[in-house]
Amino acid sequence: MADSMYSSKAREDFNKARTREIISGILKKLVRRETDLLSLDYAKEMLKPKSENYRGMQTVPISLIVGSEGRYKDFNSEFLPKHQHLRSRWERVDVAHYKQINLPPIKLYKIGGVYFVRDGNHRVSVARMQGVEFVDAEVIELTSEIELKPGMTREELKREVIKYEKEKFYRATGMEKYRDRCNLNFTAPGRYDDIVKHINEHRLFLEGRDHREVSFEEAMLSWCENVYKPVVEIIRKEKMLSRFPGRTEADLYVWILRHWNDLKKKWGEDYSMDDAARDLNRQFGKNLLENIISFFREIFGKGD
Repeated sequence: MADSMYSSKAREDFNKARTREIISGILKKLVRRETDLLSLDYAKEMLKPKSENYRGMQTVPISLIVGSEGRYKDFNSEFLPKHQHLRSRWERVDVAHYKQINLPPIKLYKIGGVYFVRDGNHRVSVARMQGVEFVDAEVIELTSEIELKPGMTREELKREVIKYEKEKFYRATGMEKYRDRCNLNFTAPGRYDDIVKHINEHRLFLEGRDHREVSFEEAMLSWCENVYKPVVEIIRKEKMLSRFPGRTEADLYVWILRHWNDLKKKWGEDYSMDDAARDLNRQFGKNLLENIISFFREIFGKGD
């Protein structure tokens, strides 16, 4: 096949890839599903890997490559090209595929059982377009206790991390057997660490008040009944969940305490928690019209 024929085939392939990307974007928008390629920085922020190990050359299933270190805005979640400016390089890689030219191995990070591209995004894109199932890659592994799944969106990744943190928190604190009394659900990671801090602060308060040693379990139950639940009552009384759509009572508990501490620094220790909750509700909560606008922005992709 002449070089011109290879180039023609590559142009045709890129046009097909762009068409598929556009159609995929439309279909996923209709079902309100993310189309973005996962960012390695986002995955690291969520998973917080504790170590990095060089694993050398490996044969990796293309289906397990789910994201990119630096080019996650250039390709969609199926590694289809999102922009015309990618054409030249993409087509050169595609021509090399047709000519059976061996290109350098791609470089990958492995984390949570899936892979992110360090170098070779165009090669992964072309390989997927051509139906290649495995690629040779140089792999560095970042350790993670949380397993990820191919096709997972940013939101699904975040929910998986929160689920893991919740189970770990309930097991470590012994609150597992008290779920019916104090079931904490969050929509952001890292909040269970805040709760452990709050319980330990309450424990110190009890020990100072009662002049005796207080177990973590006793402090936890006291915190639940005498700190957490009264704040939840304020949240319900002020109908705050309607002004913070998608959030939970536990989310608002953390926000109210943070806001209360800020306001006490400004206005003095006598500033009440009820007033702090109302101030948070007024400043940051959404009214009905704002909720409707946010809903349509989410559907039509015009978010902030």
